[in-house]
Order: sequence, then C-alpha cells, then structure tokens
Amino acid sequence: MLNIRNVKEQDLSDIVIIEQLCFPQEEAATKEAFEMRIEVIPDSFFVAEENGVIIGFVNGPVIKTPFITDDLFKDLKENPETGGHQSILGIAVTPHFQTRGVAASLLSHIEKAAKEKNRETITLTCKEELIGFYQNHGYRNLGISDSQHAGVTWYNMVKKL
Repeated sequence: MLNIRNVKEQDLSDIVIIEQLCFPQEEAATKEAFEMRIEVIPDSFFVAEENGVIIGFVNGPVIKTPFITDDLFKDLKENPETGGHQSILGIAVTPHFQTRGVAASLLSHIEKAAKEKNRETITLTCKEELIGFYQNHGYRNLGISDSQHAGVTWYNMVKKL
C-alpha cells in the first residue's frame, strides 16, 4: 500500500539515491540541496513509501512568481503560510516503481496540500518528452522556460488551483 508523508531528516540517503537513479548527474540535485530542502521546506516535501521503503518523492518551495527560476536550486526561503505558487523542483520515482501511478499520486498529494494553503498554481519545468504526462494531469504548457539548468531545454508547466 502506498503511503505519502512529509519528509524526515532520516530520509536523506534514500532520496539522494533515487535522485541519482532518475536524473543525469548534471541535472540531479545534490545531497546538500536536499539537506536544505528538508530543513527549510519540509511542509512541501513529500515522500512515497511502499511497505516502509521510500520509492519516490516530490518537493519544491512556494514562490512569488508563476515560473521557476534557477536561483531556487541554490537559495530557499521558508514557505509562506498561505498564497503564492507551489513549485515542483523535483519529482522522482525509483525506476522499478515507475509506470505504477506513484508520480501521479505524488502530484495529487502536493496539489491537495497546496489547495489547503490557498496557493494560486502549481508550477514546474520539464523536458519535452514529459509534457504529455503533465498535460494529462491538468497542467498547461506555457512554452520554453528561461531556465539554463544543466544546459537543457525546459518547458514551463502550470496548473491553476
């Protein structure tokens, strides 16, 4: 049975392993980035567990603008109590558990949490091959992002809440 909960400090090593399995090295968040996210934004960082084992996660800070900017990968502030835009800096699922609805469950969970705090939108960037996945979950493709992260072309995907 899938259980989704807020992140804890002791989840760090599992999260880093999943990130490294899912992203090329130049795109993957570092251990230090995850330490900061766990410390600063645990209220918008969720892990998915199957039988007590972490198999995926989703995280991101609440931001003032509707699009992600590259500085968010390095500089975080605590989330405001209400309002703003819920960003998703990362969503990843262990390869063995991909295509089983875990990412969709994580998206639903962060969306529900964002609605409870009156966030305006959920915003993320993705590569071209994932646009369809996010559109199937109600996100709109708002074109190519200004992000230069890892030298990749990213697309702004936004869902109004």
